[in-house]
Amino acid sequence: MKSITINGSQRESVGKKATKALRNAGQVPCVLYGGDKPVHFSAPELAFSKLVYTPDAHTVVIALENGDTFNAVMQDIQFHPVTDKILHIDFYQLFEDKEITMDIPVHIIGTSRGVLNGGVLRKNKRKLRVKALPANLPDFVEADITPLRIGSKLYITALENEAYKFLHPDNTVVCQVRRSRAAMNVSDDDEDLDEDDAAEAQE
Repeated sequence: MKSITINGSQRESVGKKATKALRNAGQVPCVLYGGDKPVHFSAPELAFSKLVYTPDAHTVVIALENGDTFNAVMQDIQFHPVTDKILHIDFYQLFEDKEITMDIPVHIIGTSRGVLNGGVLRKNKRKLRVKALPANLPDFVEADITPLRIGSKLYITALENEAYKFLHPDNTVVCQVRRSRAAMNVSDDDEDLDEDDAAEAQE
């Protein structure tokens, strides 16, 4: 998985007054959990743009002015309800021998026969929760829609991988091809759908 480096400064004061002063100076107060003790630090808001404002998943290298570095993932983020400025970020430290849970984006690949015949692709899951060792975390999960016809569903079991495991039930639908309401008739190529699929395709 790709990594982003955040250069920050360790915080000595963590009270409300100090936190407000940091934000007024364009800094984001942060906390790193998962180690022996929480690490409080801050970094410029612009430093988080490639981490926060992207659909991609990344790990983070937190590099502090005192020379300490930590591998981590973003765990939680708070935004101002009016301005959408970043108010606070929580990180969780990574260890090579300890599994971590993370939301990974789904990338659709292939061309669906059902879509070519007038169906509409519905993305039920844009991200999937994955548990893996840090070295095995994928940048994204590929979902091949090539076999999908009108009325077909792609279940999470079709995406299983030995390097990581999904934290979703086996009947989780990642995406499906449904009948377009704008189309009036099922194409000849899809006449061999079974009754259940045909009924769903015409919903």
